[in-house]
Amino acid sequence: MQDSDDLSILDSEEQFESPLDEIAPVDEESQTQLPDADEMLALLSHPEPPQRMLAARAFCELKDNRAIPHLIELLQDDCPLIRVSVAYALGRNTSPDAVEQLIDRLERDLNGYVRKGVVWALGNSSDRRCLQPLIRALRTDIGAVRLWAASSLAQIAKLEYEDVLLAIPPLIEGLRRDATAPVRSNCAWALGQLCRELPSNVVYATAIDALIESLVEDEDVGVQEDAKAAILRVGDPRGLQMIEELEMEGVI
Repeated sequence: MQDSDDLSILDSEEQFESPLDEIAPVDEESQTQLPDADEMLALLSHPEPPQRMLAARAFCELKDNRAIPHLIELLQDDCPLIRVSVAYALGRNTSPDAVEQLIDRLERDLNGYVRKGVVWALGNSSDRRCLQPLIRALRTDIGAVRLWAASSLAQIAKLEYEDVLLAIPPLIEGLRRDATAPVRSNCAWALGQLCRELPSNVVYATAIDALIESLVEDEDVGVQEDAKAAILRVGDPRGLQMIEELEMEGVI
């Protein structure tokens, strides 16, 4: 999915975040400040788009299974702002019933903000059906979507060993070749997560090679730091030795 009605603004580095990215966890202290679930549930089918959007945003904070069928239906809404909010709401209110519709949105929606929210929701879904769509997004979508696809891929792939083996090559490819530094950083983070699930085999060694390569050669300091953090998280002896040598030389 390369086409988008907002490629120019979404692919700028300052647009990688959106107000819905930092959705805080619902805790007991915040419960008193949350919107009324019954009221918001009724507004999900309101004829006025601003009211539907208000309700969808409310379910980015609220968890209520009754909202899920309505949210799935609103993935088809004509208003992209509503679809964005619905995607994040389904990331909070996860359901196996929503996965296929979310994948369809990822593959067909022309709005990059919507696809970005969908990728976040798929990462929270704990559903293996998301693996291949997330790999495609990491390889082909715009930068802001690729950024979150890398993180979401780590969340899904870690569920099964064979999925880890499938996810690591595209993450290595992203770490080595992606033109956008934040995407490379998230690929490094994801590799650090997934390598912890692997025995010392060829796939593991190739991933560590890529992390060491980024630590030494990547021109972006942030990517270097994330590659270093990933190596430290895995605790690979070869990677740790390289970090020690670079620190002694004053390189990092």
